Amino acid sequence: MINYPQIDPVAVSIGPLQVHWYGISYLIALTLCWALARTRQKASVWSNEQIDDMLFYLALGVVLGGRIGYIIFYNFAQWIENPLILFQVWKGGMSFHGGLIGVLIATFLFAKKQNKTFFQLTDFIAPFVPIGLFCGRIGNFINGELWGKVSDASWAMRLPCDDSRFYAFCSYGQQWSAPHHPSMLYEAFFEGIILFILLFWFSAKPRPRMAISGLFLMGYGCFRFLVEFVRLPDAHIGYLYAQWLTEGQVLSLPMMLAGLILFVLAYKKNKV
Repeated sequence: MINYPQIDPVAVSIGPLQVHWYGISYLIALTLCWALARTRQKASVWSNEQIDDMLFYLALGVVLGGRIGYIIFYNFAQWIENPLILFQVWKGGMSFHGGLIGVLIATFLFAKKQNKTFFQLTDFIAPFVPIGLFCGRIGNFINGELWGKVSDASWAMRLPCDDSRFYAFCSYGQQWSAPHHPSMLYEAFFEGIILFILLFWFSAKPRPRMAISGLFLMGYGCFRFLVEFVRLPDAHIGYLYAQWLTEGQVLSLPMMLAGLILFVLAYKKNKV
């Protein structure tokens, strides 16, 4: 078993100002995505100026969509009681599915502004999205959130009971909790590293329009659905059916279906 390294979620404190590692992870992700997009610019229809503007649109989509999506999908009842929690971003709470919706809206607006097609843009940005997913999951790990079920695997992690973040996992008098799956690291590996490799390999050659977007939706939806089997559901939601169906799985199913439809249509039309 491995003991969870007690990492302070706050990277830098300057008086009342606190800079969290979670926020830094988003900044790193956006910077890496911008840099990689620039390297692929010569092989695309996008100029450097368009890529810079695109990043601004997508960053707004990720942040606003991720936060609003978390409130709607996972914390709606509490928001009804206290609408101000929407702005309490320092307490954490971002939804990938909400961020995806935000990005799709931002993509539609930016593509329309640039007189490009929607899928022309989504096919270009899809290979970079796993970078953000990887950085976000590492941020979750540092925050000590999104843990998996109790496990006897040799890589399972015990959580320190003297840390208020982990009180729910501990019994009175314990020094360490039972070992849990580090499910956020599983997601970082599959949704971040593996999906990144898959999409960059697939997009290295010309593909039919919508194929790259479809592969991303299928890949993420599949990986997220599988990891949810070992990830604990949000405590205030629980399982939606028996002891296995979670909110994350329900939200991933339409992604997989939409991705499959796009992929099939792309090759049926056979247009690059």
